[in-house]
Amino acid sequence: MDLILPKLIRVIDYETTGTQDDESAEIIEFGRIDVDLDTLDIINPWTSLAKPSGPIPPVTMAVHHITDADVEDAPKRGDLWKPFWDGCGQGDIAAAHNAKFEQHFHAGNGRKWICTYKSALVVWPDAPSHGNQALRYWLDVDRKHIDFEKDRADPPHRALPDAYVTAHILVELLKHKTPEELVQISSYPALLNTLRFGKHKGMRFEEAPADYLHWIRDKSDLDEDTKFSAKYWLKRRANAEGGAS
Repeated sequence: MDLILPKLIRVIDYETTGTQDDESAEIIEFGRIDVDLDTLDIINPWTSLAKPSGPIPPVTMAVHHITDADVEDAPKRGDLWKPFWDGCGQGDIAAAHNAKFEQHFHAGNGRKWICTYKSALVVWPDAPSHGNQALRYWLDVDRKHIDFEKDRADPPHRALPDAYVTAHILVELLKHKTPEELVQISSYPALLNTLRFGKHKGMRFEEAPADYLHWIRDKSDLDEDTKFSAKYWLKRRANAEGGAS
């Protein structure tokens, strides 16, 4: 069987009625745009509102400012999947910033995924923040990318503008890693560089006491990203010292 090489990476973003922890959360806006892997051009933008089965909670309206009136006459979500994935082959790659969120709502029909958030943590560990908009300005893509159109990036927290910003961050990532390497990085939990809680909050993992990292790894009930990071940095420290972690 011939290997199907990806021709593009489809960058996607959803606005929803809640988080992946909310059982009733639904997509109310779809956005997607492609990065051509031959040219790194950003092409094929598409977006649509979607009508949910119930009212939009005010707390989420406050984030994206999509109201019940906005979606009153929108298509149903099930009618939008076909145009959403049109032009994206089975061998192509899906991408999102914090892709775990988008994957919760749709797994991508078997496609490989790139998480630009996880990838940015590895490629730019010293960035002041790894949020979408923070990376946009830290990388200075508004000025560095001659094709960047500021109007297409606004407003934040809307599906297509966020996908547009993510696509430009992805282009920067592809200058450092291949698509396959980014897929591999994205298959693991996020590799954190700085502790975000407790008495050592703000300290880099590589500088934290070993016994504290052992506690995180072996005994804590912290999230998978934190436990994975403790394990990684302990192993790296042990390899540097020539011992066991």
